[in-house]
Amino acid sequence: MRSVLVRADRDSGVAVVTLNRPERLNAVDLAMAGELASTWHELRFGDAVRAIVLTGAGERAFCTGIDRDAVVPQPDSPYAQDDPLLGIGPKANDLWKPVVAAVRGMACGGAFYLLGEAEFLVADTTATFFDPHTTYGMVSAYESVLMAQRMPYGEVARMALMGTAERISARRAYEVGLVSELVAEGEALRAAVSCAAVLAGYPTEAVQGTVRALWAASEAGRSQGVAQAPHLIALGNATGERQARLFGERSREYRLRD
Repeated sequence: MRSVLVRADRDSGVAVVTLNRPERLNAVDLAMAGELASTWHELRFGDAVRAIVLTGAGERAFCTGIDRDAVVPQPDSPYAQDDPLLGIGPKANDLWKPVVAAVRGMACGGAFYLLGEAEFLVADTTATFFDPHTTYGMVSAYESVLMAQRMPYGEVARMALMGTAERISARRAYEVGLVSELVAEGEALRAAVSCAAVLAGYPTEAVQGTVRALWAASEAGRSQGVAQAPHLIALGNATGERQARLFGERSREYRLRD
């Protein structure tokens, strides 16, 4: 079964891209990362699809970042570290057709690689946002850089530093501007498709040019932050063994709490 599903409506010009691993809370493994990159690349071509909605399967999560069970081969060098999530977003694959994210349930950690490259977010009342990196001894670098383009500094800092201790509610995300439209439970996809259909009905060149202009508006700060990210991660990340221990400890705490 494919971990990324694409359903295109030629009448409206809208394609719905669905992260399809609901049993893993739509966490991204290496197969899904590859499928996402291929999907964005394919959607660049032709004008049958003029706008895209990105969502997650199931009711529990939009995406919970990288799958903890994913084995990512790393070079034997302290100066290089491969991140499979760097290539999963539409902008990373040179796609300038507008992308609207429809968020239901949890969106955390590596999900921000995707949300940070969407034009805007529509969420239902079940949506929650958080960044678990610091809890597990990891630097939130790329995620924080992308979210800093969308949220006030203090809100990004609090989310990144508080880790799993707090979650931003859908209402709060709407109030601080991360979410552009807040809808009733189960209505995020419908609302996002409705927005995408409007975008698909406008002249393609004008829409894509506007997307590119908006991305360029924050490009300097984003590029500088991304350039620093690998060094900060190399310096600040706990060892793999310590990360695993922290993850196990926190998981036990949550089970006991529940």
